[in-house]
Amino acid sequence: MTDLLQSASDLITCISDFVCGYPLFLLLIGGGLYLFFYSGCVSLRCLGRSIKALRHSDTCAEGQISSVQALMSAIASTVGMGNIAGVAIALTVGGPGAIFWMWISAVVGMSTKFFEGALSIMYRGHDSAGQPQGGTMYTLVNGLGAKWRPLATFFAVVGLIGTLCVMQANQLVESVTTVFTTPAGIANTATLRFAMGVVIALIVGSVIVGGIKRISAISSKIVPVMVGGYMLLVLVIVCLNIERLPEAFASIFRSAFSMEAGIGGILGTALTGARRAAYVNEAGVGTAGMMHGASRNDNPLREGFVAMIGPAIDSGLVCTLTALPILLAGNYTSAEGMKGLYIALNSFEALLPGWGQYLLMVMVFFFAFSTMFSYSYYGLKCTNFLFGAHRAKYYNYFYLVMIVVAAVVPLGTVVAVMDLSFALMAIPTMTSLILLAPRVKRLMKQEQ
Repeated sequence: MTDLLQSASDLITCISDFVCGYPLFLLLIGGGLYLFFYSGCVSLRCLGRSIKALRHSDTCAEGQISSVQALMSAIASTVGMGNIAGVAIALTVGGPGAIFWMWISAVVGMSTKFFEGALSIMYRGHDSAGQPQGGTMYTLVNGLGAKWRPLATFFAVVGLIGTLCVMQANQLVESVTTVFTTPAGIANTATLRFAMGVVIALIVGSVIVGGIKRISAISSKIVPVMVGGYMLLVLVIVCLNIERLPEAFASIFRSAFSMEAGIGGILGTALTGARRAAYVNEAGVGTAGMMHGASRNDNPLREGFVAMIGPAIDSGLVCTLTALPILLAGNYTSAEGMKGLYIALNSFEALLPGWGQYLLMVMVFFFAFSTMFSYSYYGLKCTNFLFGAHRAKYYNYFYLVMIVVAAVVPLGTVVAVMDLSFALMAIPTMTSLILLAPRVKRLMKQEQ
């Protein structure tokens, strides 16, 4: 029986690694490129309209939060550990040039998010309690017809699992034990990890029990603070090492197009950077549509322009803020898995001795908790669609229990299952975006 379970575990992990690799990359980046060119390069051409859309006052349309709150909540979910550990790994695997291709991927992701935001309003539905709801499941049913309900149900099922966010909780506990408890001589026991899991669950629970209004209210405050604070921290590091900055930027462009490794080397660097950015900004996965669908906005295009700003911040600005100190420190020679976070911590410590790793840990707390707040809403919406609004509240209890479990046990196969589920969310989402893109484009032409 043990051998059978191990074989099943290995199979699930193998499938997850495959699907979450190049198939997911090709779906998100390939589909994103199609939407980018089909929309007439909307992420570049209409960037000014996105900024103006942020200043637009809310309408009296049905919804629960403002467009800006929806954007902040969506950013809260995407700005997470991947912006730190993921960037370090991208630098290790693809070199400094990976950062350039992360920027390119951000531009592509902005176009995808534009269509996600627009369609979340254009084909917004209602749950069993009569509340307005958006997201891939409603876009499929209301935009393409009832015959697409099986695919909508598939999205909700895999979304229910994929957005559990236990990896954030596990990595947060790992980070605390690495930086604080272990150096202090405190043994890393199951009891300690359980206690930390309970504390994390209590903090997350105090926010998510208030629903989308409390989550968005917290996110609209925490996102500007954490992004601004991170920017200030990196600015201090850059100012203290200003003489190395030109070479850091030069290495990005030099590595991005270096012919020393041949065309294969360039493609490898491009794929590494673009793939990491695609995972960070979640463009095409379907999470943003659920958040923007709750917006008090009846103008699909304006919501799309607001949603478009997300990738510019998470996989553009924040990933660059992580990359600069690592490039300045120059210690990104080897990283695997969680070692990506260790490289980032060591880089900040090397550039700000005695303070660097602790200041970065403060940002890690912000990043991890903000993601756990917003992800709970995504799972709640999937539960709502599958089982009805009156049963959705029970998901929050399950979500909090899973946070404690994640803090205590080695994740292994559980993470593989959730990663696979998260990746599978992109199939129905990208299908709906590509099939319904002509309707958004028609609306764009009408408003010109």
